[in-house]
Amino acid sequence: MNRLRAVTGALLAAVTTVAAATLGVVTPATAAPAGLPGMDVSSYQGNVNWSAAWNNGARFAYVKATEGTYYTNPYFAQQYNGSYTVGMIRGSYHFARPDTTTGATQANYFVDHGGGWSKDGRTLPGALDIEYNPYGATCYGLSQSAMRNWIASFVNQYYARTGRWATIYTTTDWWTTCTGNYSGFAATSPLWLARYAGTVGTLPAGWATYSFWQWASSGTFPGDQNVWNGTLDRLRVLACNGPC
Repeated sequence: MNRLRAVTGALLAAVTTVAAATLGVVTPATAAPAGLPGMDVSSYQGNVNWSAAWNNGARFAYVKATEGTYYTNPYFAQQYNGSYTVGMIRGSYHFARPDTTTGATQANYFVDHGGGWSKDGRTLPGALDIEYNPYGATCYGLSQSAMRNWIASFVNQYYARTGRWATIYTTTDWWTTCTGNYSGFAATSPLWLARYAGTVGTLPAGWATYSFWQWASSGTFPGDQNVWNGTLDRLRVLACNGPC
């Protein structure tokens, strides 16, 4: 995600170093912020020791499922099912490639490859990871209006397929640059903000608060460190889309 996990191996490490330095997000918070601790992982983490993560305090996880319409996480089953088995509330995320196919097409690919939702009290709505392009132009060659339309296409189709509005993962800087700081998704989509600092800072337009905060790229848990802005009971409400 903000560590550019869409790229693997040595390329990922090189791109992450350059991008993080450029974007000024390399300084993590010195201590875990208030909130319910959690994590997010991708193929970069491989097989995760979920029991250890649970014992260390993680209570939720987001797992990369797909990217574009050409990639599925080879460790998805171990990560998605393993987090559930130890008791976590978990969800999956899709790394957006607005330069390749339409938002609706990618939403369908996501749902068909692990991005679905069920009202079991333990499954979060799928997340759209829309951020800095690790492969080229920051905004994927799209104008601000075209990017807004692409995101709308994705979240609308995800809702049509699952009955849930996708969580949106982004940074305030990217959102401002590439959507014109559009506020139109805030009424429906929970915000998952990436910012490696001691505070969340300024939020993208429309969101009065964040739901999730990715605050560091490493720490107690495998993968990125996150908090849910609330209690476990409130996270279950999000998972159930109301009472279970």
